[in-house]
Amino acid sequence: MNIPNSFVEDGMAGDLRPCDPARYRDVMGAFATGVTVMTLGTADGFRLGVTASSFNTVSLDPPLILWSLALRAPSLAEFRRHDHFAVNVLAADQKDIALQFARPSEDKFAGIPTEEGTLGLPLIVGALAHIECRTVARYPGGDHEIMLAEVVSLRRSDRAPLVFQSGAFHELAHA
Repeated sequence: MNIPNSFVEDGMAGDLRPCDPARYRDVMGAFATGVTVMTLGTADGFRLGVTASSFNTVSLDPPLILWSLALRAPSLAEFRRHDHFAVNVLAADQKDIALQFARPSEDKFAGIPTEEGTLGLPLIVGALAHIECRTVARYPGGDHEIMLAEVVSLRRSDRAPLVFQSGAFHELAHA
């Protein structure tokens, strides 16, 4: 079977080309993802959070998730230092929260209502879902560190998700 490397079916055009950083970013940006904020906190009031779209389920038994954080991220040292963190899956109306946790700031939680989870972690009020996790392994992943974690507790609402695709936030259209 001869499969051509150039086609114009289903709106796709152009030749397959070698992978370079700009092309890689462009092509991978076509993949729509949910938007999460990873949070951690301690009994003495320390709180930290970072927006992440590199989140995925891994296993049902045991329940495992993974996410990755850039090696150059200022928050990486704290996520390495703490074994427990929360995944806040953002709802469609929480774009501003995603942006706030994506930017450098002294207090990323300023003006963001939170509640304490079962592990004492800060959970963002109004999120589509909350997932409390315990890190079980960390792996090198190029310019990122991949964190594998076991799910300890979780809940969800029926709100619509915030989605990120091609460099922009979107809401899913309901049929």
